Amino acid sequence: MVAILVTVPLMAQHTPSFYDFTVKDIDGNSFSLSTLKGKKVLVVNTASKCGLTPQYTDLEKLYKEFESKNFLIIGFPANSFAEQEPGTNEEIKNFCMVNYGVTFPMMSKISVKGEDMDPLYKWLTTKELNGVMDSEVSWNFQKYLIDEEGNLVDMVPPKEKPYSDKIINWLEN
Repeated sequence: MVAILVTVPLMAQHTPSFYDFTVKDIDGNSFSLSTLKGKKVLVVNTASKCGLTPQYTDLEKLYKEFESKNFLIIGFPANSFAEQEPGTNEEIKNFCMVNYGVTFPMMSKISVKGEDMDPLYKWLTTKELNGVMDSEVSWNFQKYLIDEEGNLVDMVPPKEKPYSDKIINWLEN
């Protein structure tokens, strides 16, 4: 009896990257994250009625300082913690502009935890999807660092300010 061994090549499993996602901007338009190829991106979940809301000031300053060095901040308003972002997208947009002069892109309000967690945040928080680490969004203003190739690099906790050594070192290297 002769046994014949048949080998079937396995399809390489595609690990999704940041660039595979399309989100909605604060005006409701589709925003493909693939348009950000070649940029370092800081993803931050925001809220207008949080003790950490003043971080918008330093986020805007950081954005302006490093924007010319292929850096972008993307804000994702979320009402996921203590109902600290109750407003509509239009109200959030106005709040950010009037109170903090925010010019970095703001996206539509999403959920960053729970059953209705946005798919991008599932990717950001799940090692099986992002290939780097598991994390949990613990509060408003948690920051995720994405490199120029769309890979998750690290996470910065909410209370750590935008000008933390971790973020500045990442931006300068």
